[in-house]
Amino acid sequence: MFRLGCDYSGQILADNKMLGQLHDAGNTTTLAHYLELLSGGMITGLQKFAGTRLRQRGSSPKLVVLNTALMTATSGRSQRDARSPPDVWGREVESAIGAHLVATLTPESELFYWRERDREVDFVLRRGTDLIAIEVASAMRKDSRPGTAEFARAFGPARKLLVGGQGITVEEFLLTPAEAWFD
Repeated sequence: MFRLGCDYSGQILADNKMLGQLHDAGNTTTLAHYLELLSGGMITGLQKFAGTRLRQRGSSPKLVVLNTALMTATSGRSQRDARSPPDVWGREVESAIGAHLVATLTPESELFYWRERDREVDFVLRRGTDLIAIEVASAMRKDSRPGTAEFARAFGPARKLLVGGQGITVEEFLLTPAEAWFD
């Protein structure tokens, strides 16, 4: 489970897919327990934001390493190859943002992801009834973010943040505690 968390950090991974990757892993309850044990400081599984607790519980987790050194140490890539291929670099940046959010959350707040069909928001912060949608872009593209727009229509977040690309720099975001974005 540790290796899967490192290899698939920044991705939503269905329980059945995890079972297929792990030989003699047991059942999905066992996998959930392994992930709970790892969430003490290594890897966490974010739940899907769905508006109701029942729908969140049945969702596939989005895996996030809590220290990106774990991800890079198990990758076998050299420092020279760190930004190649671009999708791997994107998951590393997204994992760094996720690890920062988890580390700086207060007990009053929760962290989720959101996905409906092919639309996704990388992170959703919730404090009480306030929501913040956070999209991570690892390149300087001006892509439209259809997931953020659809999430905004459905849930009306107080803020929508783009980290990287044409938005807030990754460096600035990593210097700001998660709770500060609610102010």
